[in-house]
Amino acid sequence: MTKPKDNDGLPTSNEEEAALLRRIAERHRPSFEELFASYHPRIFKFVFRLTRSYTAADELANDVLLVVWKSAKDFRGEAKVSTWVFGIAYRQSLRYMRKKKLNVVALLDQDAIATDTNSELERQDWVRHGIQKLPPKQQLTVMLVYYLGLSCEETAAATNSPVSTVKTRMFHARRKMKDFLATSAEPAALTEANDND
Repeated sequence: MTKPKDNDGLPTSNEEEAALLRRIAERHRPSFEELFASYHPRIFKFVFRLTRSYTAADELANDVLLVVWKSAKDFRGEAKVSTWVFGIAYRQSLRYMRKKKLNVVALLDQDAIATDTNSELERQDWVRHGIQKLPPKQQLTVMLVYYLGLSCEETAAATNSPVSTVKTRMFHARRKMKDFLATSAEPAALTEANDND
């Protein structure tokens, strides 16, 4: 008896995804198409938030899934399939950012823009500028933890780093963000005070 699938007919459990990877390792194209349908939108969204380019995001998402196709036999089940796949996405994104000398350029979710207030958009833009000031590995770690919801342990597995390194990156990222936000808030507060005089 097969396990139930979600509304789109996509895998709903890690066990199902691991079974797909085993079939992909045997070059079973329908299994790859199923995994592709499940992961491409999520990888695209993750990468688009980093690059702010539809072309780059589509290219990177496809590259990530090509690596999954080629490397499925290497999956050992030591982490969840999603952690393994986003680990590949992390490394591919880091390579792309280094090659293009890019920073994470945006965190805004375009789907939310229509319903966001001006103050919310300003806050998101402010946070985006703060994240741009972080080194690439800290930027990507913040994205994995806060925007994809991976735990420190999952992020460590995805980035092939010790958990202590992930926690250190998060600590330094938070500290830098706090300093940036505090510093950049001062001129805004002064402007606002002057406007009220």
